Amino acid sequence: MTATVPTTLPTITFLGAGSMARAVLTGLLKPEVTVTGGIRATNRSTAKAEELAGIDGVTAWATDVDPEANLKAIAGARIVIVAVKPPMVPDLLAEIADSLEPGTLVVSVAAGVTIATFEGLLPESVSVIRSMPNTPALVGKAVTGLSAGTRSTPTDLELARTLFGTVGDVLVVPEEKLDALSTISGSGPAYVFYLIEQLTATAVAKGFTPEEAAVMVNGTFHGATSLLAASALSPTELRRQVTSPSGTTERAVWELEKGGLKELFDRATDAALARARELAGH
Repeated sequence: MTATVPTTLPTITFLGAGSMARAVLTGLLKPEVTVTGGIRATNRSTAKAEELAGIDGVTAWATDVDPEANLKAIAGARIVIVAVKPPMVPDLLAEIADSLEPGTLVVSVAAGVTIATFEGLLPESVSVIRSMPNTPALVGKAVTGLSAGTRSTPTDLELARTLFGTVGDVLVVPEEKLDALSTISGSGPAYVFYLIEQLTATAVAKGFTPEEAAVMVNGTFHGATSLLAASALSPTELRRQVTSPSGTTERAVWELEKGGLKELFDRATDAALARARELAGH
């Protein structure tokens, strides 16, 4: 659940400050969250590093102009979040391994990179937790999956849970489930936006203007998800309430079922899972 009570976290460093890292960082900037020692960040781009450095409570360095940037950022940090692109992870870990202080918690948000890869490249005195947040973290509505490493303690896991709790809900799962989780909640916002795109195009094809279609479709998705969040009923029961016997909605749902929507989602998420495993192999 998103943090609504005062939360205190130790010094945090982001190595890589792309869209996902920025989304998580947003939660740490809430008034009710205190990061003792502040937030550090590195980015290859000088412009992005300067943008981050302009945020109160954040210190940032650009690796393209300061070869010591990553080492400066991790000095004294209790939590180090690795948020670079997956192919860059091994070189980054090799760079920082000897400079991480004993007891540091390294949290990965690099898709497809296993805990074993991290633990194999980092000292035994450093613990690892693998995470899979999603982009609704930007508005405090993330779903983040967490998997503990072989060296992480319950304290480490609770620290990670608290960190990601500032941007939404947290699920702790075994690592073997994390890639599957990524195909549902990690990629899930894209599926929702794609459905909105397609329903909007359908509305336009029926003669509505793009603006009218946006009001109908965006409002319907927002209203439906808000109703789901506020209701004790399941999505199935809420759907049944809209679906009158022999009515128009029932006919539409029948067409969706006839088209194999469930099977299509199965194939899509299976393809995403296969790709995640390919990335892990690389």
